[in-house]
Amino acid sequence: MDFTSKKIKNIKPSIFDGFNQKKQDLKNKGVDVIDLGIGAPDKPAPNFVVEELYKQAKIANNHRYSSFDGCYEYRKAVSEFYAKEYGVTLDPDTEVQMLIGSKEGLFNMVQAVVDPDDKVLIPNPGYPTYRTAVNLAGADIVDLPLDAENNYEPQLEKISEEEAKRTKLMLTNYPNNPTTSVVGVDVLEKVIEFAKKHHILVANDTAYNLVTFDGYKSPSILQVDGAKNTSVEFGSLSKSFNMTGWRIGYVVGNREVLEAIKKLKSNMDSGQFLAIQKAAAFALKNGDDFIKKNNLVIQKRMEMMYNALTELGFEIEKPKGTIFLWIKTPQSYSSVEFADKLLKEVGVIVTPGNAFGQCGEGYFRIALTVESDLLEETVGRISKMMNVG
Repeated sequence: MDFTSKKIKNIKPSIFDGFNQKKQDLKNKGVDVIDLGIGAPDKPAPNFVVEELYKQAKIANNHRYSSFDGCYEYRKAVSEFYAKEYGVTLDPDTEVQMLIGSKEGLFNMVQAVVDPDDKVLIPNPGYPTYRTAVNLAGADIVDLPLDAENNYEPQLEKISEEEAKRTKLMLTNYPNNPTTSVVGVDVLEKVIEFAKKHHILVANDTAYNLVTFDGYKSPSILQVDGAKNTSVEFGSLSKSFNMTGWRIGYVVGNREVLEAIKKLKSNMDSGQFLAIQKAAAFALKNGDDFIKKNNLVIQKRMEMMYNALTELGFEIEKPKGTIFLWIKTPQSYSSVEFADKLLKEVGVIVTPGNAFGQCGEGYFRIALTVESDLLEETVGRISKMMNVG
């Protein structure tokens, strides 16, 4: 019998699952694989947060259910973080919602606000979860092209009036995955202006907001005047605090949207472990020094790989944020062809650009998520492959 729903059948398997299977097959054959595919930090969460988790886990009351929007300590810590980081005032009771990671929140937000046949503007290239969430909601995707010639800024002028009229939601993501591009408040102002004109909700994904270099500071969309009327913003502790497995994030902004997300989540999950929420609140309040030190580690890796790969002839825009490099493939290769070549010939996993949408064709993404010696080994393998092949 066939027990799988049509909507699940229509979901394409994650490309990361496919690469994991190839990775395992090569390992079984004795190949020493270097995985630069998935953006999962290799360093542990900071000791002071782990110690706080241990402390909170020993408190009996923390083993009960959390409220559906998260405990007050965590929501208050998020609101204080926004006040300190961006000068944005948030009501922790109505404008902050705890999430079991921002990925979960983004997915549920789409289900909470989008109806079948609504149109949703999605960055292309962009994080694949956006597309999957919209497809499951039965809505129509309108690609929002991002390209190097336009600094990977949203090309809103390419959206027709007819498409804009039918659009319910627009997704943005800066610092951007996969392109590593960043923007200033001026770009976000244009996004909000467009959204207000066409009555569109904007959801800004800021998973890499604290992973920045060279004095660049990532803005919040809520810094734009009136943004709360038409936008929400998602954040996570996964990349800034190396807490991917903890599954803790937040969404802030428009009260109506947060209430819709809460209503959906109250029927789907029972919140995150209170000890994790309270440890995450402690991280947000006390994490400045850790973030600076952690960013220096990532920046050192980025500088080394950027310089080495540029010397090998690759074209790369030097990042000001994220844990990635976005690199042009050699002209004779498609994204998938070059990723397959790296995997089969030298045992290096990268993500082909078209995994993030057709506008990512001609690029590949590497994650700076292994120690420097392995990155140096990667450069050596690629150099050997390019010289031979």
